[in-house]
Order: sequence, then C-alpha cells, then structure tokens
Amino acid sequence: MALLLSSHVAGSRVGGSAQALALAQFKIDPVHVPTVLYGRHPGWGAPGGAQVPIEAFEGMLDGIEANGLFGMTDLVITGYFASVEQVRAAGRAIDAVRAAPREGAFSRKPYVVVDPVMGDAGKGLYVSAEIAQAIQDDLIPRADLITPNAWEMQRLSGADARDPASAMRAARLLGKPALVSSVQRGGEIGVVYADRREAWLAAHQKADNVPSGTGDLLAALFAAAMIEGQTASYGLARAVGGLAETVAAAGIWQSPELPVVAVGPKIKNASPTVRMERLA
Repeated sequence: MALLLSSHVAGSRVGGSAQALALAQFKIDPVHVPTVLYGRHPGWGAPGGAQVPIEAFEGMLDGIEANGLFGMTDLVITGYFASVEQVRAAGRAIDAVRAAPREGAFSRKPYVVVDPVMGDAGKGLYVSAEIAQAIQDDLIPRADLITPNAWEMQRLSGADARDPASAMRAARLLGKPALVSSVQRGGEIGVVYADRREAWLAAHQKADNVPSGTGDLLAALFAAAMIEGQTASYGLARAVGGLAETVAAAGIWQSPELPVVAVGPKIKNASPTVRMERLA
C-alpha cells in the first residue's frame, strides 16, 4: 500500500492523482490524502477548487490510521503542499507509519520518498518560502529518497546540479539518496540517481511540448521498483524508460496531459530510447 500526500488535480495527470494511477500498474494500492483539490493544473490557468484545510487533512490521516492502514503502508510519497501546517502534519504521519506494527505489510519497513516540490528553473519558487523551508526542515531529514529537479537540488544543497556530474556531487553533499530530474547535457535530458556508494545517469533526447507531471510520475515509478526490491540502476532504467514512453505517447497522440492510463503496461518497461551511464 502507498500513502500519497500530495495534490489531487481532477482534470490533469499530475500530483498524487497521477501517481495513484501509475502505482496501480504495479499492484500497489494507493491511499491518497490530497493537499489541494483542483480542477486543472495551474499551468493551464486558474485551477479551480481550493486547498484542503488542515483540519480536513489531519482528519483524513486520523481516519486512515484508526483503520490500521499505517501498519500496512509500504510506501509514502510526499509532493505538493499548500501550507506549512500540512508539511508538519505529513512529518508526523511519516513518524506514525514507521512506528506502527507491521503484521499485514508487504515490506519489512516503509520506504519514504520526499519530492520537495518547490519550484523550477526559470520560474523560481512556486510555493511560499515558508513552505519550502518547512519541507527542507521537516521532511528531507525523514526521507529514504528525495526526488528534486535540478533547480530544487541546487536550492537544497547550495551547489550547482544542472549537469550529471554536479547533480551527483550535490546529492552527496546533501547526504541523502537522490533522484535528480531535469539534468541536462548537450541535446539530452536525464535523471541522476546518486547515493554514497553509486551514481547513475539515465538520459534521452529532449522532447518538445512535454506535459506537466513528469516529476510526479518519475517518483512513483522509481519507488515501485524499490518496493519490489530492485537495484537502483534497474529501477532508474525502468522508471525513466516508462516516463519516456509515456511522454513519447503524449507527443504521438497530441495529448496535452500525460496518458498514464492509456500507455498501459508500457509504463512498467525500460525503453531503447534511454541511455544508461554509470557516474560513480
């Protein structure tokens, strides 16, 4: 089971709603506690809907815990937050999941993925500075894996992370296993996985007009591989492959959103378009 603490966007394949659809392909049951309820991705314009009040957010977590589901949680993924109070509640939920008895769980212990959704290159922060700081203070230390884009990694580590070598160094400086997306070299764009023992790059040619939600999908696909007990290099190849196939399908079908459901089992496969390179 996966506990997803992130946005629900009804008409766009982003955030926790997209992750829930992707994880279903791996037979991982999603339990999604939304931080916002939007009609569409804000990149399209006014999204409609509203943020989830902290009382409702905490109340949903309380209900899930009361039903014994924290002890069955194999995976936690955090994403977009709309308030500092939500971030702090997510931190408490992670602690409670880790402390819960695990008789009915698939995994020996939960795997916690923190996607520090803060901003991007050319846009800067798209959450408040207070939310960004709360993510850094409350959630990054609790993570088994962080999944920032290159801009977010630079903000977190204080070091450049735009190319593969610098992304690896920034991850190691931060001291957390990391999956760094939007890393560029020449005509390629890629994802760097780095921990203290190894580092890998999965790269492919840049595509035009890529729909939103690629970072959310990447985090879910890699996390699924880790729950299965796969190696980091295989998980990276498969996750970036599934993402690349989904983006390619969006281009072929002229889809303005990631066709997470329509690509079907291809979302679980490596892709011949993705090149793997060991960095360390």
